[in-house]
Amino acid sequence: MYIAAEQSQKDIHNAERLEIMLFFSYFKDLVGKEVTVELKNDLAIRGTLHSVDQYLNIKLENTRVVDQDKYPHMLSVRNCFIRGSVVRYVQLPPEGVDVDLLHDATRREARGG
Repeated sequence: MYIAAEQSQKDIHNAERLEIMLFFSYFKDLVGKEVTVELKNDLAIRGTLHSVDQYLNIKLENTRVVDQDKYPHMLSVRNCFIRGSVVRYVQLPPEGVDVDLLHDATRREARGG
């Protein structure tokens, strides 16, 4: 029973890792494009995607806060590093979305590889 539970945990971990790698490779293709990152604390920051790492940490350049009245203390911030675990959403530029590529990737994911 213990071996089966351990294998199940490994399968879950591997599936989560594949999902993260799917997003990581997708976001790497968006470097240099403008995105909006909404954080779990409701702060939304728009800027040019400078880089993303395997933990989905994001670096933005030329940033501006979407709701400047609510977050006036953020007006002077021009570049920022955002920890991946605090990201709620990433809004992508319409021209940056390859729908066919996303469909293919999700089909492969559903088939298990």
